[in-house]
Amino acid sequence: MNKCVERLYNGIIKENPTFVLILGMCPTLAVTTSLINGAGMGLTTTVVLALSNLIISLLRKFIPDGVRMPAFIVIVASLVTIVQFMLQAYLPTLNDALGIYIPLIVVNCIILGRAESYASKNPILPSLFDGIGMGLGFTIGLSFLGAFREILGSGAIAGVQFIPDDFCIRIFGLAPGAFFVLAALIAVQNKIRLNHGKKVKEIAACNGQCGSCEKSCEDRKEEA
Repeated sequence: MNKCVERLYNGIIKENPTFVLILGMCPTLAVTTSLINGAGMGLTTTVVLALSNLIISLLRKFIPDGVRMPAFIVIVASLVTIVQFMLQAYLPTLNDALGIYIPLIVVNCIILGRAESYASKNPILPSLFDGIGMGLGFTIGLSFLGAFREILGSGAIAGVQFIPDDFCIRIFGLAPGAFFVLAALIAVQNKIRLNHGKKVKEIAACNGQCGSCEKSCEDRKEEA
């Protein structure tokens, strides 16, 4: 179970597909015009990612190496088709908003990358949690991006208007705005990670030689 928790943490924080690995940029920049669209695309990808990891891990010993990638694509394409039919039946508005980017999940580098690097080499349960973790990390990234773009570009969040139109910056609702917001969020995240890393190094700097430190280890831990 610890390994499963590790895979969740890895996907959401340590190797977040949007803010750390910078993968899946096509849907990330294209569909995140609003919080709902971003969350919808992220959750759709999460379902496909988790199920594809599960199936590929289950069949990993039966898929010949020579047809590994074509087999992965067939599995992912079948799942994407099922998910798209479900969206058309139960969430037609979201399906229309996401448009062509739903079928393009088939060639999403996050899904094929996790299938090749993890699911095809590891047991079923860790592979499932790896897919869920990566999918949730992708969903969080797209949701943050969509929320900020919607607030800055239209003055609304989830359809609720709270900033007058005169104060909105329309470019954030357009394609160039996605680059600006994504860059800003990555910069903030990198700053937080760097500051956290410096504090950890400072705590470990004395290496047990407390006599050489101006501050005690307890004081350093409290500051961190």
